[in-house]
Amino acid sequence: MKQPTTADSNKDPAMNLAFDQSADTGPAVVCLPMFSMSRAATAAALSPALAGAGLREIYLDLPGHGDTPAHCPPTSQATLDTVCAWLDQHLDAPALLAGSSYGAYLAAGIARQRPDLVRGLLLVCPGVTIARHTRTLPADPPLDAPTGWLDDAPAALHEHLDAALGHRTPAVVATVLAALNSGGPGDPAFQEKLQTGPGYALPDEDADVVFDGPVSVITGRQDRIIGYADQFRAMRHYPRGTYTVIDTAGHYLPYEQPALLRSLTQDWLHRTRD
Repeated sequence: MKQPTTADSNKDPAMNLAFDQSADTGPAVVCLPMFSMSRAATAAALSPALAGAGLREIYLDLPGHGDTPAHCPPTSQATLDTVCAWLDQHLDAPALLAGSSYGAYLAAGIARQRPDLVRGLLLVCPGVTIARHTRTLPADPPLDAPTGWLDDAPAALHEHLDAALGHRTPAVVATVLAALNSGGPGDPAFQEKLQTGPGYALPDEDADVVFDGPVSVITGRQDRIIGYADQFRAMRHYPRGTYTVIDTAGHYLPYEQPALLRSLTQDWLHRTRD
């Protein structure tokens, strides 16, 4: 597995976003994290899927996440604007954007608002509507799991992991816990304000905007956090989009089904070169 290396400054002097990047000098793929998670967790999720493509992999910590201070208002639009400013300053060509969950929600928002910055989108378990009560979630019962599969997880996370995971084994739980605990500490108070405030949804969340670059949307059949049906309906925005729903996968799909994620990512990368 190719490991990202830390950039020389590791801090952007203007936007102050912490980032790591690989040593490759090819086109850039900028990877955005799940909510509350760090760039180290994003690298663990996506770097195996991108390995061997010759891309310059860039992993960002969002404001108030990982090692990036909370230096913008606690809204998704301010967060998106900060990422766009970073892209404007650091890249001289449109980039591929990849993200999971909230990171994918932001990536899709960037493609709507600043399509000049984006060559293609890899959206893994993407948020489509940010308000929980508006999401279409699977009604099926969770898959069977071995007895004691959550024993090593903190009790406070049992309910979340029970809803989030489709591949329900102690090994997957250990992998997800390692990701959750990796990287910088973030700013929990900022994250709470962002997630519970009126600015959590992007103002153009419901905009009927088409992005005509190559897109891959990958969802988990047992994802009871954001589901998979809203993501299929959103495919009308992506005329060059491929949609996949994976059985025995939930919201932490990159850690649950890494081999399938790599196969689908390689297909997406092939289409970005057409």
